[in-house]
Amino acid sequence: MEISAIDGGAMELAATGNAVATYQILSNELKTPTILICPTDKTRSAATNFTTGFTARNITYFVGVDANTNYPRIFLSGDDNLVVNDVPVKSGLLELSTNKTADWYKIPVDWAESRHYPGGMIGFADGEVRETYYGSLRQYLSETGVATNRLAIP
Repeated sequence: MEISAIDGGAMELAATGNAVATYQILSNELKTPTILICPTDKTRSAATNFTTGFTARNITYFVGVDANTNYPRIFLSGDDNLVVNDVPVKSGLLELSTNKTADWYKIPVDWAESRHYPGGMIGFADGEVRETYYGSLRQYLSETGVATNRLAIP
């Protein structure tokens, strides 16, 4: 179930690719913003709070825009060190169409080598967190149960 910003959730903000505002709304559930920085990411720094100066420079995890319990294998969050056609993704909304046929390996996304090489971490809507490896990200995308996966990249 997605919760609208009108009801105190972050659905509309995440849909615009605004990962920062999404995490600010989630701050009620998160103890500290320091958990939003991957320890292996040396390019960003942890924030001390969710308000003063809190920006994309304080986050290394994307937000799965369409994550909900109806699709347990959809991405809830994960490392943002992604590349599409070997080009690093930029902040904002990333839409990835999946191919539910045997051609899942043609999805043009993978992990950048800049962090966790050869892979990255994915949190799923069912609560599982899994370390994935270079090449396997595409297969996990094809198993989310939706035709398009939208990720808010910080």
